[in-house]
Amino acid sequence: MADISKLEDICAKIKDLDPKVRFAAVINERGRLIAGGMKEGVEPLETEKDDEMLFMELALRVKMRKEFDRQLGSVQFALAARERALALSFLHGNDVLYVVAEPDADYGALPKKILKIIK
Repeated sequence: MADISKLEDICAKIKDLDPKVRFAAVINERGRLIAGGMKEGVEPLETEKDDEMLFMELALRVKMRKEFDRQLGSVQFALAARERALALSFLHGNDVLYVVAEPDADYGALPKKILKIIK
């Protein structure tokens, strides 16, 4: 696991990257939030209990995607375009960087900018 202060710094940089970013956090392989969170002044779309379920499901999904790394190469990022949010996940060591942005965020440019920060 990476140094928590470094992870907090990465999350802060991502939240400052684009005004449409709502949330940037690092989730461990058990689905627990270990760094980052909601951008200040932004109203969450879900409850804390929903977050816990979402994070556990995300951790499981990331593990399952690794099954095809040998055939397809490793996943750079995954993106889900929803009605109310754009959700991106990036593998970061054994953890997952999870970023949520407004649905009209630039989903072509934003992931590339985030990859530059975490590489």
